[in-house]
Amino acid sequence: MNCILLPAADITAPFAQIHDASQIKHIKDILGATVGNTLKIGQLSGNLGTAIIEEMTAEKIQLREVKLTIAPPEKLDVTVILALPRPKVLRRLIMDMTALGVRDIILINSYRTQKSYWQSPLLARLDEFVLEGLQQGVDTIAPRIRLQKRFKPFVEDELESLITHYAIVAHPYSERSLTEYLQALDCTQNKDLVRMANTSTAQMPSVVCIGAEGGWIEYEIALLAAHGCQAVNIGSRVLRTEAAVNVILGQWLLHSV
Repeated sequence: MNCILLPAADITAPFAQIHDASQIKHIKDILGATVGNTLKIGQLSGNLGTAIIEEMTAEKIQLREVKLTIAPPEKLDVTVILALPRPKVLRRLIMDMTALGVRDIILINSYRTQKSYWQSPLLARLDEFVLEGLQQGVDTIAPRIRLQKRFKPFVEDELESLITHYAIVAHPYSERSLTEYLQALDCTQNKDLVRMANTSTAQMPSVVCIGAEGGWIEYEIALLAAHGCQAVNIGSRVLRTEAAVNVILGQWLLHSV
């Protein structure tokens, strides 16, 4: 945890209380903090800041001099459409995408998504994984997460409405690389900006579709392409889903600096 996030109900400025057992354990055992030390904290859906430890017990940490004056970082302007992965991978992916600052996440069914994945008890713990990701990324604003169990109706009826400026689908066998696509996109947008005498910065794609282990099948790639998604690869190596997610979304981080 790079900051401790608290619900608004636990903050009554200039005081606050920490009740969560995992947070208390982290503060004591990992941070080694004691009375009088300063903590980085934040209010869920609010600001970031600091507080001083006033009292510590096994069940509660009392804070004083709570100062929440720092706005959370901007979200990445992207919707990630992710084929529901194996349950053991789901926690890491939700944490990573949250820490990276993804604005919207849609977990969708795919041909290679096993039906049993949708019955996983981990789907009921998404808020827990989001909190872990927020505390890792020092953010307070949770991504919006949706579950879509029907691939074809979603792509045909909803996908295009989500594409405000371009969309890509990760596909290791695509002839076009993500680097080539983004370079061509930058050139196109720069020409448009000059023509319109507009000083706005070029925009990254607003939607990225990433498959689970094994990727998308050709039918899914074709349907996504028919509704506005350009297939791109990220090199000749076939990566695990969590590696692919981080490699691809790293492009949005670089463009957000």
